[in-house]
Amino acid sequence: MGNIVERLTNLDYIIVIAYLIILMIIGYRASFSKKKNEDETLFLANKSLNWSSIGFNMWGTNVGPSMLLAFASIGYSTGIVAVNFDWYAFIFLFLLAIVFAPKYLAAKVSTMPEFMGNRYGDSTQNILAWYALVKILISWLSLGLFAGGFLVRQILGIPMWQSVTVLVAFAGLFTFFGGLKAIAKVNVFQMILLIAVSLSLMLLGLNKVGGLSALYAKTPHHFWNLIQPASDPKYPWYAILLGYPVAAVAFFCTDQSMVQSVLGAKNLKQGQLGVSFIGWLKILSLPLFIGTGILCYVLFPGLKDPNEAYMTMVTNLFPPGMNGLVIVVLIAVLVGTIGSSLNSLSTVFTMDIYVKKINPQASNKQIIRIGRWAVVAGCIFAVIVVLAIDNIKGLNLFDVFQSVLGFIAPPLSVVFLLTVFWKRTTRKAVNFTLSVGSILSLGVGVTYLWILPSDQYHFWPHYLMLSFFIFAGLLLIAILISLLDRSPSIYTVNEEHQANIEKPAKAVWISWTALAIVMVALYLFFNGH
Repeated sequence: MGNIVERLTNLDYIIVIAYLIILMIIGYRASFSKKKNEDETLFLANKSLNWSSIGFNMWGTNVGPSMLLAFASIGYSTGIVAVNFDWYAFIFLFLLAIVFAPKYLAAKVSTMPEFMGNRYGDSTQNILAWYALVKILISWLSLGLFAGGFLVRQILGIPMWQSVTVLVAFAGLFTFFGGLKAIAKVNVFQMILLIAVSLSLMLLGLNKVGGLSALYAKTPHHFWNLIQPASDPKYPWYAILLGYPVAAVAFFCTDQSMVQSVLGAKNLKQGQLGVSFIGWLKILSLPLFIGTGILCYVLFPGLKDPNEAYMTMVTNLFPPGMNGLVIVVLIAVLVGTIGSSLNSLSTVFTMDIYVKKINPQASNKQIIRIGRWAVVAGCIFAVIVVLAIDNIKGLNLFDVFQSVLGFIAPPLSVVFLLTVFWKRTTRKAVNFTLSVGSILSLGVGVTYLWILPSDQYHFWPHYLMLSFFIFAGLLLIAILISLLDRSPSIYTVNEEHQANIEKPAKAVWISWTALAIVMVALYLFFNGH
């Protein structure tokens, strides 16, 4: 990877500098150019986001540096099967847009813990607030930064502490001064740039291979099937069908970093269209990310490490003058993910802990100040964790941590699904699932990965199925606790919130219907090869 630096020309340096200047101008205009309303906060962009900003920002949050590498790697090894993790998501994005978003916006909440606190009280809000903070700090901020720092170190050859400090400071500046509005504006520009650069790489690769028909002829035909047989050791159809939804509900419908863009929508219609837009954007995962890996399989067979597929394509196909664009894209996906994570961290800490517990009478100015200090603290914490991870040798820690955090999804999915779909759910059931259920789920994950690792003990089911079994068990326990509770504390319908719930507009239904038709057609097309 390091030879990309040796190939940089003056044009590359000009491109990188021009990009940074444009980025700062966009961020400055979003943060300072217009006189701010006294009631404006850092957290929800003053409810000003339209559908395109929401879609690009959610996609920017979702597309981390690991996606560029991991999807190309999986494409190189197994073909298009990993596209399921983006295309199957449209069902759960639909759930967010049509079921969850109307309730979130009607309740006028800033955070997911606040939404649950409205229903079950302070104890639930407290548990979920700390749970959310730990999840954002580790799964989003530290691991995203670790992956980014690792990439920058490989490409530029600078120490990890320098690469992560520069990256987190750069992303932190936008969040510190402009909050969600600045991050959203910057992400629109960055995601358009990502599409342009990744598509260029794909087209260069296709040209070298000889076109789509030549690519199809030179690859194993099972590479082009989305649905793999039950005997497939990596992605059997039943594991994706049953296991993926557990993580998808937690990720798309309940995760503060993903949902915050919707909470900042001008209105429900813009929010629902924005979520539909990210569903359309996710179709691009095949040509932009997975396709690059499949092309690499044909052009550069026998790579020692499939993780090098993306950078192998970059260093061999991009002509001098275009390598600067690759560095720009890597910075773009990092700023998008880290910036959104910092904003979510700041929101949860400020609204659910500072305002709720420490200073309920806080003025808007105090809230903004604390929010900014939370951003600074998050930056420092993330750098310390990344350096600690980097000093531990001998483990593929990024993959291990991602797997462990995958086991956090079942309790969140159980609690939010029951809350929205079953009014009989009690506070005891929710608090038990969030506390004891989380310990149980994470305990199983640690056992699966370290104590009795699955590569040595073959009695384990597929990790996606394991996630599904934990979800099913916690769901059953939560229902039983609710039914057997002799003095149940259940959600009393808030008439004001209920009255605020709007029905989807016609344009929203048209957009989602069109997306569903396209997704079904894609699943039919990419099967039976």
